Amino acid sequence: MKPFWCFVLDYPIHYNMKAMKMIMVLATMTLATVSCGPKTETSNGDNAQQQKEDNTMAQKPTPGTDGNKYVPYEQRTGDEAVVYFTRDLSAEGLIKAYEQVNGKIEGKVGVKLHTGEQNGPNIIPREWVKALMEKDLPEGTIIETNTYYEGDRYTTEQHRKTLEVNGWTFCPVDIMDEEDTITLPVKGGKWFDKMAVGSHLTRYNSMVALTHFKGHTQGGFGGSNKNIGIGCADGRIGKAWIHTTPGQPNQWDIAKEEFMERMTESTKASIDYFGEHVTYVNVMRNMSVSCDCEGTAAAPVVTPNVGILSSTDILAIDQACVDIIYAMTAEEHHDMLERIESRHGYRQLSYMKELGMGHDRYVLIDLDNGGKQITAAEAAKDLKPFVYSEKK
Repeated sequence: MKPFWCFVLDYPIHYNMKAMKMIMVLATMTLATVSCGPKTETSNGDNAQQQKEDNTMAQKPTPGTDGNKYVPYEQRTGDEAVVYFTRDLSAEGLIKAYEQVNGKIEGKVGVKLHTGEQNGPNIIPREWVKALMEKDLPEGTIIETNTYYEGDRYTTEQHRKTLEVNGWTFCPVDIMDEEDTITLPVKGGKWFDKMAVGSHLTRYNSMVALTHFKGHTQGGFGGSNKNIGIGCADGRIGKAWIHTTPGQPNQWDIAKEEFMERMTESTKASIDYFGEHVTYVNVMRNMSVSCDCEGTAAAPVVTPNVGILSSTDILAIDQACVDIIYAMTAEEHHDMLERIESRHGYRQLSYMKELGMGHDRYVLIDLDNGGKQITAAEAAKDLKPFVYSEKK
C-alpha cells in the first residue's frame, strides 16, 4: 500500500495552506524510507481485497464492438507475419514446429503450458512436451500459476498434487505465484496500467508459449493470448482484475468484449516484458469447446484435429488457428464457431491488432511440403473426423 500522503497528493488540492504544509512535512519525514512507486504486491495478506480493487480506472472505458463478427482475410490490412504449419501431430511434429521459431529463445527459459486439471483428457501429451524439452530446452522450466476458481489447482499444495497426477514430473515446474505477485506495466491499455503476475515470471529471460488451442467458456477460444493473459496473471489479484467487477457477487461477471480486452492487456504486459525473447506454438488437437480448466467435465470433442502451428507473432498464430477453424466444413466447425461467436471471441484478435501486438495477415508455410505457401483453407482440407486417442 502507498503511505496515505501519496494518495492525498494524487487528488486535486482542495485543502487550505496549513493542511498542505502539514502534508508536506509528513512527506519529507517518510521519503527517506518509503517509496510511492511500484512495488511487489502479495496475494496473501489483509490488503488482498484492496489490491484487487487498486487497478481500476477513474472512469470505466467503453469496450469495443463486433467481437461476434469474423473478418475475412481480404478485408484485413497491414503487413504479413510468418506462421509455420505441420499436420504431424506427434513429438516430432512439435519439435519441427518449435525449431522454426526459437532463434531468440535464450538464457533461463520458461515454458508457459496449461498443465490441466487432474486427468484432463485433452491437454498436450506430456510425452511430446518431454521430448521437446529434452532435445531443445534441456534447462527449461514449465511455468504456471494457481487458479482463480476453487479446484485442483487453487492452492499451491493442490496444484503440486495435480502436476504429479498428470505426469508433469520430468522437469521443474514453477508455480510462479506460490510466494508473491509483482506488477508489470500495461503500455497503451485502456482497462489497466499494470497487471499482477506471479512474482517468479521475471526470473526468466525468455518464454515459450506452448498452447493447446481449443474453445473457452469465457474467451470463446483459447490460444496463445489466453494461455499468457490468464495463465501468467496470479491466481488472486491479476485474475480477479480480469474476471470480476469489485463489489458484486458474480465472480465471472466480466464477459464478451470487455473480458477479451482485459485478458489481452494482461498478455501484453507479459510479452512486452520479454520483448523479442518470446515465441508461440499452438497445438490444434482435441479441440473441445471447453477449456482444459474443465478437466474431465469438458464437452466432448467434435472438431477434427488439424496440426501444429508456430510463429513469433502472437496475433498471427491465433488468427491463423481461427482462420483454419473458419475454413472447415459447416459440420466440422459448427460447435467451435458457435462458442467463439456467442462469447464475442473475435475481439481478442481485433484488440491485439489495435494494441500493436502483431499482424492479422500472415504467410502460412507448409512444413510437410518443402515450405510451400498455403492458405488456411488448404490447411483445413480433407480433415478426418475426430477419434479420441489415449496418448498421454
